Amino acid sequence: MDLRSEKIQRILSKYKFHDVAVEELQKIYRIYPGMVPSTGTYTFSDGTQKDLVRLVGNIPVPYGGRSYNFPVQLWLMDSFPFTPPICLLRPTANMVIREGKHVDGGGRIHLPGLHNWDYPKSSVVGLLTEMAAKFEEDPPLSSKSTVDNKDELLAFVSNIQINDGGSRRLDQPNNKVSVIGGGDLGMASVMSILSKCKVDQLVFIDVSESSTKGGTTDLEIFRLPQVEVSRDLSASAGSRVVVVTANSWSSEQSYASVVQTNVDLYRGIIPNLARFSPNTVMLIASQPVDVMTHVAWRQSGLPPTRVIGAGCNLDSERLSHILDINLNTHRPAWVIGELSDNKVAVMSNTGLSSSVQPEIAAGSNSTKPLLDRAFEMMKTRGQRSWSVGLSIADITNSVLTDKMKTHSVCTLAQGWGGIGAEVFLSLPCIMGSNGSTRLAGVSLGPEEDSKLRESVTSLSDLMGQLRI
Repeated sequence: MDLRSEKIQRILSKYKFHDVAVEELQKIYRIYPGMVPSTGTYTFSDGTQKDLVRLVGNIPVPYGGRSYNFPVQLWLMDSFPFTPPICLLRPTANMVIREGKHVDGGGRIHLPGLHNWDYPKSSVVGLLTEMAAKFEEDPPLSSKSTVDNKDELLAFVSNIQINDGGSRRLDQPNNKVSVIGGGDLGMASVMSILSKCKVDQLVFIDVSESSTKGGTTDLEIFRLPQVEVSRDLSASAGSRVVVVTANSWSSEQSYASVVQTNVDLYRGIIPNLARFSPNTVMLIASQPVDVMTHVAWRQSGLPPTRVIGAGCNLDSERLSHILDINLNTHRPAWVIGELSDNKVAVMSNTGLSSSVQPEIAAGSNSTKPLLDRAFEMMKTRGQRSWSVGLSIADITNSVLTDKMKTHSVCTLAQGWGGIGAEVFLSLPCIMGSNGSTRLAGVSLGPEEDSKLRESVTSLSDLMGQLRI
């Protein structure tokens, strides 16, 4: 492998583990001499670009008694080999992509070896070997002249665009939703989403490390339409919404230590979910939801508008229902703040049927008694798994349909109503296909403001104790 090119040398010199990276490249050449190194500019999902070394070549794959060459391209990150490469198919003009478990519609390759990458146990040589084996089981490319349903597939391919970084996207979004974490809440979320949302595919991933594991066996047995059960995070690739219900509780005595076990679980889940679905809206339902949504945002690298928590949405829907049906107000209301005893209620200044974008009404002596009475009526209603599942489905539906409905979801609260700390609280947000947009902050009453400030302090203190 000739690494003496001036361009390759210049870019490799910026790699954090230069000597180890060169050694790995030489190993690759000895086993796969057809994988040729070159340089290029990779465009990430957020639009940023970076000059990287890439490997381009063909993987020989046996199929049906013959050997086929599958053209691939591997982008080596500047922390290679301690981080996995980004792997893409590079179909020729007479080839079409066959989307499957290991390849998405844009040609991005997803394999267990990538998800579980752990250098030096993991290597590109092992990855290419795994790639050939998976492609033999389920070939990701077909010749245009021999594909069944040719017209349909050609129409599909004509909608694919290629940018300079080699990534692809579909103009028409695929309504794919993934639910991460087994157990009652995961099952309730799956069933509720199937009932309320129009989905093309729903993937239920049982995380083995989670204390909520299990619950997927019956789904596998009865094979519900549109539901795929998996234990591999790569099955979530290309999801428009990713719902995370996984929890992992320890037997530690301190609350911070208990929460830390969930943070540790997330460290192995969230970055991979964001990598597999870089344009997703991530909806967190793990507990404590305010903290775990904050952790997920930090670990994912996604914009704060696309990492939200289920938060106080269920309470808000119940509150609006009580105010409308029992107290005859006909105005939406929301529960905001921390999902704890410190949560408070606010009311909209527009009616339920108004076409005007809602705004939070400033606290007044006329609305406070109504909200206090509605809160009292809510106390007998617990939060069961199916209740939270229905709330999750409601938020998911707003994203999939670009409904622009206002939900009280856990979001970055910094800058809202004078909050200076980086904390996540439930606030009224307009939810659509691009995520959340907060409603403007308002002046709250002294009691409500005091509760919110107390939550900000306690959440900030807890976040400072966690190793994220």
